[in-house]
Amino acid sequence: MPMIRLTVPSGALTEEGRRTVRRDLAAVLLRWEGAPDTAFFRAQAWSYLVELPEGAQTTAEDDAPRFLVDVTVPQGAVSERRKAGLVEDATRTVLEAAGLSPADALRVWVLVHEQPDGTWGAGGSVLRYADLVALAKGQQEQKGQQADA
Repeated sequence: MPMIRLTVPSGALTEEGRRTVRRDLAAVLLRWEGAPDTAFFRAQAWSYLVELPEGAQTTAEDDAPRFLVDVTVPQGAVSERRKAGLVEDATRTVLEAAGLSPADALRVWVLVHEQPDGTWGAGGSVLRYADLVALAKGQQEQKGQQADA
């Protein structure tokens, strides 16, 4: 079950970007994780927007806004190729939400945190990566059966 958190300085996103960035980032994460596009998996892709108060973020050089995208996935869920695609798409999504150009890409950092197997729990139980793979496979098969009907 993926989780994504975008931390931004207050006022750094456009009005439209602020309204849409959470769902857009969740969709990026699900796509690169390879999860089925089902209501169940979309509901499990939690996305947060954390806006820092004015003056809370700076660098040693300037006060231009910087953006931090923290992604948490089960260990082994995202290959190196998929991580690269995830970082690229998440960066582009944040730049668009802030009304910035690709030239500002270094202002967006994406950190992928892999949660070790057996350390992720939901619904009162520990979830293992194998459980999630089986669940995804079942969701895909169910979707295929509904399409055949």
